[in-house]
Amino acid sequence: MKKLFSLTLAMVTALGLMLPASAAEETTDEALARVTQAVKAALDLDTDAYDEFQGSWYEDGLTGAWDLYWSTELEEELSISALDDGTVISYDLGLPYTASNSGDFPVFPQGDEAAAARAAGDFLDKVLREGESVKLEEPRGMDILGGDSYRYSGVILLNGLPSPLTYSITVDAADNRVRSFHRTTAEDTFLGDVPSAAAAVRRDRAAKLLTDTLELKLEYVREAGGTSAVLRYLPVDTDTFYVDAATGALLNLTELEDQMGGWGAGGSADNTAAAESEGSGLSPAEQAGIAQMEGVRSSAFLDQSLRAEPVYGLTEYALSSAAYRLAEQEGKEDQVLCVLSYVRPGEEDSCSRTITVDARTGAVQEVFSYAPGMEDGETPALTQAEAQVKAETVLSALCGGRWSALTLYDGRDNTEDRRPYYTFTYVQQVGGIPFPENRYTVAIDSGDGSVYRLDYQYDEDVTFASSAGIVGETAALAAWAGTYDTVLAYRLVPRPLESGDETEARLMELGLTHFYELRLTYALEREERYLGIDAATGKPAAPESGDTAITYTDLSGSGVKADVEKLARYGVGYDGGRFRPDKQLTQWDLVALLASLEGYCIDPETADESTRDTVYSVAYRMGILPRGTRDEGRAVTRGQAVKCLLDCAGYGPAARLQGIYTCTYSDAAAIPEADLGYAAIAQALGMVRGSYQGDRTATRGELAAMLCRLLERQGANAGA
Repeated sequence: MKKLFSLTLAMVTALGLMLPASAAEETTDEALARVTQAVKAALDLDTDAYDEFQGSWYEDGLTGAWDLYWSTELEEELSISALDDGTVISYDLGLPYTASNSGDFPVFPQGDEAAAARAAGDFLDKVLREGESVKLEEPRGMDILGGDSYRYSGVILLNGLPSPLTYSITVDAADNRVRSFHRTTAEDTFLGDVPSAAAAVRRDRAAKLLTDTLELKLEYVREAGGTSAVLRYLPVDTDTFYVDAATGALLNLTELEDQMGGWGAGGSADNTAAAESEGSGLSPAEQAGIAQMEGVRSSAFLDQSLRAEPVYGLTEYALSSAAYRLAEQEGKEDQVLCVLSYVRPGEEDSCSRTITVDARTGAVQEVFSYAPGMEDGETPALTQAEAQVKAETVLSALCGGRWSALTLYDGRDNTEDRRPYYTFTYVQQVGGIPFPENRYTVAIDSGDGSVYRLDYQYDEDVTFASSAGIVGETAALAAWAGTYDTVLAYRLVPRPLESGDETEARLMELGLTHFYELRLTYALEREERYLGIDAATGKPAAPESGDTAITYTDLSGSGVKADVEKLARYGVGYDGGRFRPDKQLTQWDLVALLASLEGYCIDPETADESTRDTVYSVAYRMGILPRGTRDEGRAVTRGQAVKCLLDCAGYGPAARLQGIYTCTYSDAAAIPEADLGYAAIAQALGMVRGSYQGDRTATRGELAAMLCRLLERQGANAGA
C-alpha cells in the first residue's frame, strides 16, 4: 500500500499518478522544489551547510506526504516529512555522535525548563495550522539520571477544544534546539471538515444523558495483600457513549465501531492450549522417579482415568505427551501436577486438548483446547441453554460442597464469533452478593458437548465484611457520577463510506465500509482513576498508590539533608525510610548506595543474603570494587570513598598520573603522593572542601555529599 520513490533536485523521475491532484500540472522537480521552499520558509531553515539532499513522495490510501532529507559529511542529518501544502508532520535532527569522557556513569540532568518550553512553543507556532494550538504539559525526560532532553506530548486543540490529533516534540537540554517533532493530521485521521466549536446543546443536558448510562454492581473485593473482602460498587463494563453537541443525540460509539467490522483491530488465534514452561518441566528420568513416589500416579493411569469420563471428549484423541511439574503452595505441601497433551490425528486442521490434573488424586485442574473456527453457515449442534446444562453437570461434580455457593456470573455465546464453544463463569456468592475472585470458568464444545476449557481459583480462607449499613445503589451511582466531568471536545465517530467521493472510493477499494468523521461531542472524562465506590463509606475507592519515591524521616537538622533529598528525587538512596547520615560508612553501605544508581534501591538494614549477593554482582559490574574483595562490615575511609567514586566515573587513569597535581587542602602536606591526583580532582569537582582527611572513616552523609557534587559537575560537563 505504501508506494515510494526517490527524487533529488538534480535527478527527476516522472511520476504522474503518484503526485497529488493539486500538483497534476507540475513536473516532479517543481513539486519537490515548491514543498521544500515552503518547509524552509515555515521553519526559517538555513540548509547551506548540508552537502546532499533527497526528496521522496509516498501515499497510503488516505493522503500522501513528502519525505525531505539533508545530510553532511560530518554525519549531521535532517529529516522532515510534509504534506503537499507544506504542513510539517515530522522533523528529526540528527547530530554527529560525541563520545563522553565519563563512560556510563550517570549524571544529574542539566537544563533550563523555561527556555526549553519557549523553544518548543516557538517551533510549534511555526508548524501548526490556523485554528490549531497546544497547551504544553509538564515535560518528561529530565526526571531521571542522565536525562538530556525535554519531551512534550499531548493533543492538538482545534478551535481551542481537545481533538484526536496528537503531537510530540523533543528539545535538547544542552542547547534548547528542537531534536524531533511528530504529529497526526486531519488528512490521515478523519474524513470531512472540522465542525464549528459552538455547541447547540447545553452541558447539563449532555451530562444527564451520559450519567444515565452509568451502571454499578455490588461485589465483594479482596483487600490488597489480605484475606478479607470488602463490599464495593464496581462499574459495569458497558458501551462507550457520546452526546452530539449539535443535535443532542446520544451516540453509542461501541455499536458504531462494531459496524466498522473490526477494521484496524488486531486479530488473535483461538489457540489457548497450555504450553509447557521449559524451566518447570521434569526429565523422563525424573518423571519415572515421581511415578514411584507414594501417592503419585503414572501418566498411563491418569490418561485412562480421563478417558473414562466422557465429558472430556477424548475418544478420538491420542496422548502425545505427559509432563510432571511441581506447583508450590504457600503453607502447604507442594502439589505435583501432570500435564497431559492430546491431539486428534488425521485432520487437516489439527485439534488439540491439554488437561492438567493433580498427579496424586487425578482431580482436573485445567483444560485448554484448540479447534478451527466454525465455517460460514455452520450451526452448532448444541444450543447455549443445552451447553449450560452440561456445564453445570460438570461443575456440580467437580466442585463438591462449593457448588451450592456458586452462581452464574457470565455466560457467552462464542459461536456468534464462529468459535466452537460456549463459555460460562460461576462465582462464589455470599449473602446474595458475588465474590468474582472465587470462580470456576468452563467452556463447552458446541459440537459434542465436551469440556473445551476449564480453569478455576478458589480461596477458602477469605472472610467477608458485613453488608449491614452499606450505602444504597442510588447514592453510589450519584457518587460515581460525581467523579466525572462532562467534557466538550472534537471526537472521532464512524460513518458509512460513500462511493461518490474519490478518497472514500479508494478506501472502499481497500475493503473498508466505514471510516471516521470528526464531530463536536460531550463525553464523560476524569483525571483521576477510581476502582468504584466503597459500599461502607459511599466514597470513591482509589487504587493503591504506585509511588516508589524515596523518603526519609531522619534528616531534620542534618547538614547533608539537601544533598540526600536531591539524590532521592532521582531514585538514588536507601529504601526503608531512614538514611542514618551520621553512621560510619561500611563497604556494604557504599555498595548499596551506588547500586541504586542502576535502579537497585534496597534497605541495607534488612536485605537478605540473596539480595546482598545481587547488589554485590551489580557493584562488580559497575567497577565499584574488584571481585574477591567483598567485606561487608569493613570501614571505608574518606580517601577510599573518593577513589571509588572517581574510578567509577572514569577519572581513575588521570588521577593516577604522578607529579602533575597540587591541591590547597589545609592538610595537603599529609596526602600521600599516590592519592594526590584523586584529592586534587575531588577538590576541583567540589566533592571535598576544607581538609581532605583521607584516613578518617567516612559517614553515609559524607558519601552522599561527595556523590551529589560529582553528579552535579558531571551533569554540567555533559551539557557543556
